Amino acid sequence: MITQTSYTVEPWVLRERGLHPDVLPQSESVFALSNGHIGWRGNLDEGEPHGLPGSYLNGVHELHPLPYAEAGYGYPESGQTVINITNGKIIRLLVDDEPFDLRYGRLRSHERVLDLRAGTLTRTCEWTSPAGITVRVRSTRLVSFTQRAIAAVAYEVEAVDGPARVVVQSELVANEQLPGRNGDPRAAVVLESPLEAEEQFAKDGRLRLVHRTRRSGLRVGAAADHLVSGPDPTTTESEATEHLARLTIASALEPGERLRVEKFVSYGWSGTRSLPAISDQVDAALAAATSVGWSGLLAEQRGHLDDFWARSDVEIDGDEQIQQAVRFALFHVLQAGARAEQRAIPAKGLTGSGYDGHAFWDTEMFVLPLLTYTSPGAVAEALRWRQNTLPAARERAVQLGLRGAAFPWRTIDGSEGSAYWPAGTAAFHVNADIADAVVRYTSATGDEHFERDTGVELLVETARLWRSLGHHDHHGTFHIDGVTGPDEYSAVADDNTYTNLMARANLLAAVDAVERHPRRAAELGVDEEESAAWRDAAEAMHLPYNDELGVHEQHAGFTRYQRWDFASTRPDQYPLLLHFPYFDLYRKQVVKQADLVLAMYTCSPHFDAEHKARNFAYYEPLTVRDSSLSACCQAVIAAETGHLRLAYDYLHEAALMDLQDLEHNTRDGLHIASLAGTWMALVAGFGGMRHHGERIAFAPRLPEQFGRLAFTLELRGCRLRVEIGRTAATYTLLGGGPLTIHHHGEPLTLDAEKAHTRDIPPVKPRPAPDQPLHRRPNHRPGKDG
Repeated sequence: MITQTSYTVEPWVLRERGLHPDVLPQSESVFALSNGHIGWRGNLDEGEPHGLPGSYLNGVHELHPLPYAEAGYGYPESGQTVINITNGKIIRLLVDDEPFDLRYGRLRSHERVLDLRAGTLTRTCEWTSPAGITVRVRSTRLVSFTQRAIAAVAYEVEAVDGPARVVVQSELVANEQLPGRNGDPRAAVVLESPLEAEEQFAKDGRLRLVHRTRRSGLRVGAAADHLVSGPDPTTTESEATEHLARLTIASALEPGERLRVEKFVSYGWSGTRSLPAISDQVDAALAAATSVGWSGLLAEQRGHLDDFWARSDVEIDGDEQIQQAVRFALFHVLQAGARAEQRAIPAKGLTGSGYDGHAFWDTEMFVLPLLTYTSPGAVAEALRWRQNTLPAARERAVQLGLRGAAFPWRTIDGSEGSAYWPAGTAAFHVNADIADAVVRYTSATGDEHFERDTGVELLVETARLWRSLGHHDHHGTFHIDGVTGPDEYSAVADDNTYTNLMARANLLAAVDAVERHPRRAAELGVDEEESAAWRDAAEAMHLPYNDELGVHEQHAGFTRYQRWDFASTRPDQYPLLLHFPYFDLYRKQVVKQADLVLAMYTCSPHFDAEHKARNFAYYEPLTVRDSSLSACCQAVIAAETGHLRLAYDYLHEAALMDLQDLEHNTRDGLHIASLAGTWMALVAGFGGMRHHGERIAFAPRLPEQFGRLAFTLELRGCRLRVEIGRTAATYTLLGGGPLTIHHHGEPLTLDAEKAHTRDIPPVKPRPAPDQPLHRRPNHRPGKDG
């Protein structure tokens, strides 16, 4: 676990003082840079020591066979794994023939700073070689938001207390040796040497390597150019082999003199373009980058982030750690999706190879809501990726004997990559999650072009899936049986409430969409009979309910199951899936992650206040949070039901998931959905934001630890500023309008630049709910201690 003292608490940077080898793999994820297309883990410039080398291109993967003890019809035949592509980060240093290696000599100082406003990772260190020569090294790297194919490094070495002969080796390296698997099924499948060489080039300061993956047949190009400055004489020499291209720079430094190398790296890939085309592509990208230079890239990066923070920042008074954490979260979510551009947003972003680099439903239900109100263009691109994968989803539906599209549980290229069907194939709710993201985006932006060209098709094909998957019983009630909801400890169950409610919304949204776009509906073969069948299914949807307990059931019959024996479960036996058979988990009342509780947020109008309170009190003692997706959801409903202290504790868990490595797997990459959940816990939890259809509502209440919470949202062409204090909330349109919202049920019509302040009603007191033994969130002291 990363301790709280590993990083200083500052509002706009993440600073690590000293080098901590024991948490180096985790810090490589934390300090990763990405733009959604390129991902560079925060490895040291010299490449070693390292936890997990990582350079990624979104969508670049290799195929591998999926093993099964017994074959079965409909099982996916091959899996997809993100691969470590050509590493352009490496800059090695030799000082009087001694390699600059922090495991040797004396490290006098070492600091790394992730600057959330500049979009850079800066490293400064002072090192004395075993021979007694001291140098000061400073490097700054970025992955450009404005030039999608470009990453860059500025590297500087200075002689400190005497003359030093230095040699810098700037490299492109393919097929790096990776560490073996650690036994955690969440970690990536390691594929040895996945890249076959096709081209090598080195001339003057220009380097280029082109490779092709062995099985998936993807062509990957990487190129680099350099600007070198140093005292005379400074010499350069370049060379290239199949998997290595290198520029070697030699110089002699007197005390105070510096050798500076600015390195520009470009990437490109394709499954169809030729070798010359890829070579030309990466060379052209380099030309664009070098034309603006290092200072130009820095200025573009800062300008892009200035615009992002103006529309996205969340301000908190009273908790400096959460202030830093939410900005860290916003930055990394932006990095995951900013330039993905019709590629997936993986669960780990491009910060590591965890979960094999797959995208899940996390994207639509956790990441895209944040981006919808802060960077809506990224949402449209993510959903167009889903549209592009419709052929594979339709083919999968046919294989399963269904109509429409069956979107995969986990994937890179759109085909199903889950070998465990109860938690994969049976988790059909991913279809409704995609539909929910479509509806939210179109409602928030009013983007009719997107709705017509992309949204309608996604809504139609997902609605067809639900109508063919479910059935009407002899009473006319519609049931969806044999599915897995968000809680993966309750698999292949009947009438999962979350799934049924989300499917209902999906069906009704499809009906509305085809009515608004009849020509598009006709192109998709939708007639009045089909849309009427969708409406009938939605209106007859069954929602299981226990009258005796007065609570909604997570799925039909869930409340009659035997409760899990929490008293006999040791603290070291969590997560349960790594210590108990799924057979036992599936037949007990134990919840891996928020399921019914999540439904009360996503489908809020279907639950009144009293049912929300009773449901939360019932499911809270059963929920073990063996998933990083749970704490933020529980924070939202805890806040809504008046448990503000508990909501605050859950907020901390979501916010510090990676900064403190709470799940002990940050080494494999960040938890992008939990990071997005930090924003959710603040905006939807303490801000009380709900957006359903045309209704935009807020019911803000702050925990005692906060003095103020403020955030900005992009809504229907407006920029809305919400500022919440202890007793009142103020709503201001910074642009656009008018816009009608609701404050604790009261409608408010906002005009630009005019602030509207309303009082916050007191919280209704309720008994505090229990949590499972050993699974209570860490209690954060308030003003009363």
